[in-house]
Amino acid sequence: MTAAATSIDPPRRLFIPTVTKQCWGFMIGSAFFAVGSAPGLSEAMGSSLSNLLFFIGAWFFTGAGLIQLFLSGAVAVKVAYAPGRMVRAEWLAAATQSFGTILFNVSTTGALHARSINAQEKLVWNPDAGGSVAFLISGILAFVAYAHARKLWELGRRAWWSIFINLVGCIAFGASAVGAFILPSGDALNNGLANNGTFIGAICFFLASLIVLPFWGRSRRRPGNAVAGEDYEPVLQ
Repeated sequence: MTAAATSIDPPRRLFIPTVTKQCWGFMIGSAFFAVGSAPGLSEAMGSSLSNLLFFIGAWFFTGAGLIQLFLSGAVAVKVAYAPGRMVRAEWLAAATQSFGTILFNVSTTGALHARSINAQEKLVWNPDAGGSVAFLISGILAFVAYAHARKLWELGRRAWWSIFINLVGCIAFGASAVGAFILPSGDALNNGLANNGTFIGAICFFLASLIVLPFWGRSRRRPGNAVAGEDYEPVLQ
């Protein structure tokens, strides 16, 4: 660590956005979602406790999503064709995912209070479906951005696997939203699909963040190369 890095006092470092904090935010949030939807365990806990775990996990998702958006770089770049500037896919993916996390906040909060079928549809399922669609779009955009910056298939890089696993998780969350569709009777369309989709998606999001934790690459860095506030290798270079 350089002198510039050590001069930052701990209270200030707490509020510096880093990929480490982003990864841990998604991992902790995913862990809450995974426990709340785990097959067998979720039935034993009951819907009230599961909904509370989802509510807590969604806030970690939102915090991590905001950090990811902050670290995603410039909104647009100059291009040689009209209109002269283009929105970056990496930023758009982060912004879309961040919006999705906010919708999950709305959905998980509504699940704690919704009692009528109408409330469950408007306050729980609608924002949940919207968040799932936002996650799916962000996952596709991230894959497109990586393929544009590097290669479509790059199995030897952790960053590629992170983006791929994240996309699988986004698809699983989308399937979960389909299963959670509220029928006129008030029942979900398919409880098994809803729970399993959430569980698989949460595990995928956990792994997608775990494998790109900056911790894994620190042992390969040469001493003296650290920069204050920079603790990661960019996913898209």
